[in-house]
Amino acid sequence: PAVKQLWGDGDHMAEIDDMMSEQEAIRGEKAKGVCDLLRDKAVRWQLITLFLVASCMQLIGANVVYFYAYNIFTKAGIPPSQTHYVSLGLGTTEILSTVLCGILIEHTGRRTLLWINYTVMALALGLLTVTLFLQDSFFWVPYCSVALVFIFIMSFGVGPAGVLCPLITEIFIQSYRPAAYVFNGTTNWIQLFILGLVFPFLVEGLGNFCFIIFLTYCLSMAIFVFLVLPETKGKTMLQVKEEFNRLNYRRKKR
Repeated sequence: PAVKQLWGDGDHMAEIDDMMSEQEAIRGEKAKGVCDLLRDKAVRWQLITLFLVASCMQLIGANVVYFYAYNIFTKAGIPPSQTHYVSLGLGTTEILSTVLCGILIEHTGRRTLLWINYTVMALALGLLTVTLFLQDSFFWVPYCSVALVFIFIMSFGVGPAGVLCPLITEIFIQSYRPAAYVFNGTTNWIQLFILGLVFPFLVEGLGNFCFIIFLTYCLSMAIFVFLVLPETKGKTMLQVKEEFNRLNYRRKKR
């Protein structure tokens, strides 16, 4: 009855079998704490993946793009009295792109959405660095900067912002999920605090070229996801765990 209430009428035996298999695998194992999550070698690469993907929420430069958005819109000729409407459109774009991620994620896959959108964000930041440097050279360059801002935010919503929440559930077995969410929330706020302290000095020292730092992180994450992260679409939790075990116990197998 609970499954029907949650998912509606239909045949949900595959999902129920998956849950029962996972329950059998953990054999009543109690929920783990954050210290257990940090110490256990059986979830080492899941933890590394979570840390890197969660870190992207702050370290890929989304806040930096929002910081520069006002100047970019003003340079493009948008009156200061109208820029708040464009900023509202930017926030709406992020929300709609996250909804789009929910539609695409079951067809495209988590891994594919991540590495493609990390790559697009890296390209957008690289081109944005160039257009900001040349914004006074040609009249059309500021409009390119505006378009790149929207492309970056859209890729952020379709990729990491939309994929992170389901990814945590799919790469950790039930006994580790609460600790994984606690770890994710803690690291996210710590990184936001550090970025808030360091960012003004980055802008002062590097100016428009501060995007290169975030570009490097986006590109590195695209490579990491493409080479390391297993695809979780259409796989049971135990199958995903087995994929990670090849990394967690690689030395022992050798």
